[in-house]
Amino acid sequence: MSISRPVTRRRLLAIGTSLASAALLAGCGFKLRGADSLPALPPLSLEGDTTSALARSLEAQLSRQGTQVAGDAPWRVTLSTPTVENRAIGSEGRASREHELTMRVTVSVQQRANDAYALNNEAIATSTRIRVNDDDLLNRQSLLEEATQTLARRLAERIIERLGRLEAPA
Repeated sequence: MSISRPVTRRRLLAIGTSLASAALLAGCGFKLRGADSLPALPPLSLEGDTTSALARSLEAQLSRQGTQVAGDAPWRVTLSTPTVENRAIGSEGRASREHELTMRVTVSVQQRANDAYALNNEAIATSTRIRVNDDDLLNRQSLLEEATQTLARRLAERIIERLGRLEAPA
């Protein structure tokens, strides 16, 4: 014995909204980013601050997408030391407040054969917001460290996207 539930107005509205959203996103060319959306890059060498979490994340992402990272590669990518700015948002009286974290780095890309710059000291940044309880110091520190790691991954993605849009100098 099967009991069929009548289609309610709320359920019909939810289904219609989902279908309309999918059609709208498909119509505007929206596509989920995946590994195939990353650009193919020539062999690169990383220089500058190569010990930071950003540099490690960048090297891992480049290797994952099949870009060779070697010291004698024809293109040098020089990274400055990344800086993280933490700006507290909200009033002083509240124990839990929102923080905006921004990670910045300066990137240069130089061709090894003729020392021509394809990118010279370009600042690249990304930011995020997190809510932190300033009274819980241990949890606060771990949340900030986790957000910094996330920023490093996002910034590495932005650097790779920027490298993919470069044209080699003549």
